[in-house]
Order: sequence, then C-alpha cells, then structure tokens
Amino acid sequence: MIAAYLLLAAPALAVFLMVAFNVWKWPRGCTGRQMPGSVSVLIPVRNEVHNLEACLRAALGGSSAPDEILVYDDGSTDGTGALAARLAAEDPRVRVLHGGALPKGWVGKPHACHQLAEHVTAEVLVFLDADVTLLPTGLARVGSLLADYRADAVSAGLRQRVGGWAERLVIPLLHLTYLAWLPLPLVWRSRDPRLLIANGQLLAVRRDVYQRAGGWAAVRAEVVDDMAFCRQVKRVGGRVVFADGFRIASCRMYRNRAELWQGFSKNLYEGIGGTPVALLGVMGLYAGVFVAPYVAVAGAILAGWSMLLKPALLGVAANVGLRLVLAARFRQPAEGMLLHPLAVLALLGIAVNSWLWSRRGSIRWRGRSYAARPARLAR
Repeated sequence: MIAAYLLLAAPALAVFLMVAFNVWKWPRGCTGRQMPGSVSVLIPVRNEVHNLEACLRAALGGSSAPDEILVYDDGSTDGTGALAARLAAEDPRVRVLHGGALPKGWVGKPHACHQLAEHVTAEVLVFLDADVTLLPTGLARVGSLLADYRADAVSAGLRQRVGGWAERLVIPLLHLTYLAWLPLPLVWRSRDPRLLIANGQLLAVRRDVYQRAGGWAAVRAEVVDDMAFCRQVKRVGGRVVFADGFRIASCRMYRNRAELWQGFSKNLYEGIGGTPVALLGVMGLYAGVFVAPYVAVAGAILAGWSMLLKPALLGVAANVGLRLVLAARFRQPAEGMLLHPLAVLALLGIAVNSWLWSRRGSIRWRGRSYAARPARLAR
C-alpha cells in the first residue's frame, strides 16, 4: 500500500505543490515604469500577414512605446512584405528590412533576429514574435523586471489565446511545463545555464550583454533558439528572468491542428535535450505523474485493483487541483481539468513524432526543412 501511494499519489502531489509555489513566486513586473534606456522592438516575420498589423499597432500604442520598431521580412510569399511597407509608411518609427537566401548553417529565426540586431543601436533589444500582441503596459512591465531584478535578459510565459479543440487541449500544457518541474526563483538566482526556462515569443536583452554573449550568431544552428540564447547569457555571467507574462502580452501560437502538430514537433525533442534517453525519461515522467493515476482508478473500478483506489484517487485529485489553479490564474479552458490525461497523451504522441523528425533529419517549419541538430552543428 505504501508503494502505491509513493507511485500514484506522491509524484502528483509534489507537482501540484511546485505549481502552486511557482504561481505565487512568478514575477509579473510593475506598471508606470520605463525601460532602462532606448528600446528597439525587433520582429522577425515569415508569412505573418494575419498577425503583423495587430502586433505592430499594439507595440506602438503602449504606455511605454519603443524608440523604433524593425521588421525583418524573411522571404514571405503571402503579402507580409507589402503590409509591413504600408505600416512603415504610416509611422516613421517603423522600418522594414528584406531578407535574402538563408545562409548555410543557420536556422531561419536566429538568422532573422541576427539581421535585425545588426541594424539597431538601442540599449535594450526586445525580440517579439509577430503573433504576439503587447498589452498597453507590457513594455513597462518588462522594463521594471530588467530594473528591479537587475536582469540582463527577460522572457515571459505569455497568455495563450486558443481556438479549436486541439489548441484548447494541448496549448495549456505550456504553462504546466513552465511551472511543474523547477522552482522558478532558481532561474534568476542561479547563474547555472542548466537552471533555465525561456520563451522566445518575447525576449528582451540589454545590448551590451547581447554582444558579450555572441548574439544570435552563437546559436545560429539551434531550433530551440530561445533556450540556447539565454544559456549563452548565463554563460557570460548574465542574469535571466523568466516572468509571468499574462499581463504583458498575449499570443495565438497556432491556428489549426496541422500548425500545432508541426510547431510542437519542431521544438519538443531538441527542447528536452535531443537524446533518446532524455525523451524516454520525460515521457516516463509525464505518463507516471499525469496519466498513471487515472489508469489506476480505471483498473480499481473495472479490474478489481481495490488496493490502488485511494492512492490513485489522491493522484487524480492532485492533477485536477493543479489544472484548476492554472485555469483560474491564466484563464485556461475549463475542460482541461477533465481531459488532462488525454492532453498529456496527445503531447506524448507529438514527442514521438518530434523524435522521428529529428532522426530522419527532416525538421519542418515555415516552408523550410532542417537536419538533425548534430548535422546542423557540424556545418
């Protein structure tokens, strides 16, 4: 019986407590503040005609507006370039750069961000994905985090807007991943590059530290570029803060099942370490904490595993509790509390596909295909 509690209840309870602690300690930044110096907002775009205008207008209209916005059009074919040019004509703070062929050895987003950074001299660089909409006080909050935490780089877990059922099922697991496994204060209190969480949807960095870390050129071959770049910042002695971005900005990552499948498949395997051992370890952890208690309850009811019922129910209660905390705090879809094990199983399926993509050397995104990480690094 003790073993059943240790296997089915204790891990889920531990994760629940970790999530509750991190929700409490997650820094949010303050309003009414300014960035510590001049600011350039840098937006890499590739076929973002549906997102770019909202992104730009929100960045320009906040209480702490940037000194300039640069857009890098990375070979868009959907009219993004023309839209960017029209918006730039309306506001002199907006400039548009047009990209060419992707150089050998580079992944698309690091190259676009590198090109943007080469054309600015501001003291703070804010890299922003085109599907991100800043809130009016968003940049002010980022500025307060840079100042109050003496941070060199700030990224944030943003509010995620969702549409279809696949998004509603899987996207909320992002916040669970952020909050479940590491006490968040270790991210900024420790200089160890292994103690890190980052989200490249919004990433602010002081220019001097950006240069000292080698910029995006130092991580040119990385698909999970946000984590790789922030590790570089820590390696050169910088402090990285990972913030609660619910009041900073919102993001609609993917708009259908195919985009979600491809986007998560692109990042997941390399994001957890890019080795089969790491994949098996993470899959076992997620299955053990988030799926096994539900299976044990079903077994207790249907197959007579009566000794497992109480610890399994305690594990299920812990899972429902942590999803309730996330739903209440971050306005996640309420059905996540009931469909939690199905969401985790879907994520595990994506993890397997991500491994297959890497193994075959066919990591696909935005019309490009990338080799597995070892082959990219060797170029």
